[in-house]
Amino acid sequence: MALVNENFLKLKAGYLFPEIGRRVKAFVDAEPVKAKSLIRCGIGDVTEPLPDAAREAMKLAVDELGARETFRGYGPEQGYEFLRKAIADNAYAGIEVSADEVFVSDGSKCDTGNILDIFGKGIRVAITDPVYPVYVDTNVMAGNTGEGDESGRFEGLVYLPCTAENNFVPALPEEKVDLIYLCYPNNPTGTVATREELEKWVAYAKENDSIILYDSAYEAYVQGSDVPKSIFEIEGARDCAIEFRSFSKNGGFTGVRCAYIVIPKELTGSTTSGERVSLHGLWARRHATKFNGCSYPVQRGAEALYSVEGKMQVARLVKHYMGNAALLSEACQKLGLSVYGGEHSPYVWVKCPDGVDSWGMFDKMLNEAQVVVTPGAGFGAAGEGYFRISAFNTRENVEVVCERLVSLLG
Repeated sequence: MALVNENFLKLKAGYLFPEIGRRVKAFVDAEPVKAKSLIRCGIGDVTEPLPDAAREAMKLAVDELGARETFRGYGPEQGYEFLRKAIADNAYAGIEVSADEVFVSDGSKCDTGNILDIFGKGIRVAITDPVYPVYVDTNVMAGNTGEGDESGRFEGLVYLPCTAENNFVPALPEEKVDLIYLCYPNNPTGTVATREELEKWVAYAKENDSIILYDSAYEAYVQGSDVPKSIFEIEGARDCAIEFRSFSKNGGFTGVRCAYIVIPKELTGSTTSGERVSLHGLWARRHATKFNGCSYPVQRGAEALYSVEGKMQVARLVKHYMGNAALLSEACQKLGLSVYGGEHSPYVWVKCPDGVDSWGMFDKMLNEAQVVVTPGAGFGAAGEGYFRISAFNTRENVEVVCERLVSLLG
């Protein structure tokens, strides 16, 4: 008899975004005429074309594969040296990160889930609430939790509430935890953590022998130098942190797929007997065993984003989406709604009108305004009472969304 992983059975509710898809499909089937004007501001998928620099590099790479002299088969699982070096030299300029500490992958969503492979059972995990659902669900699948309750909270996880009162940056845990998930700029709230706040987290992690899993997928949207883009800007972070980054939201690679994870060589975990083991080495083995590498043309495209032209084109993409975020924030503020995020992030986090809960707001926006947003409750119990609007869209669509918001709630 083939036994199943019964931890999956704890996931009674559907993953957030498939559930949104199910409701949207039901609306489209029931209201085909209204559905023609549907605008999607829910899932954080980009809309603008790939930067020319990436496209041209990918075309050249495909042509290389068309000649025996330049053909490439299996590449290095950790990523080609040209891309790993470009990442270290550009994304981490002035920060202590070497090319061989970079592992190229096909997505940060995958990496943040797969990283659990190198950690043992019985670990104590802290997550922010609201939270990107992957962090929770993959820990459930891995057996790091007990059962879930009606609000979606799972036994065994340490929840760190992020509220307007604490500027959506949680207080340090009152107990010792082993793994800490932090995401800044934050998904879903769009807020950021200051240098002083991250210094507190690094100090806590070092004092408690914890590991910070730092998701920095939206670092390109940070405006100015006073907000850290990387956890490795904080002294001591190399002893206690792993960082995840992606080309999806800066270079428009959501469909192309390319990301990377940085694990410092000095970072260690412990065996049950107390022996210290290199996490860099464990991930290198896991990566080489379970992953065959990101494709050569895609890695050439990612490398091109660090060229002079590529950097300018990425900056234009970021400016476009941040312009959208500013319009959405302004529209909601004019309606008297409490608005967060949108300043260093393409996400606008909005408090629901009085008397309307998160899924109620989702349904209201879908059925009455033909706009898809994301209900805050889908990100955890502390997200109830909020909804997220994604600025990843065309300027024309965003202007229409603003008009519909005013018509619906004005």
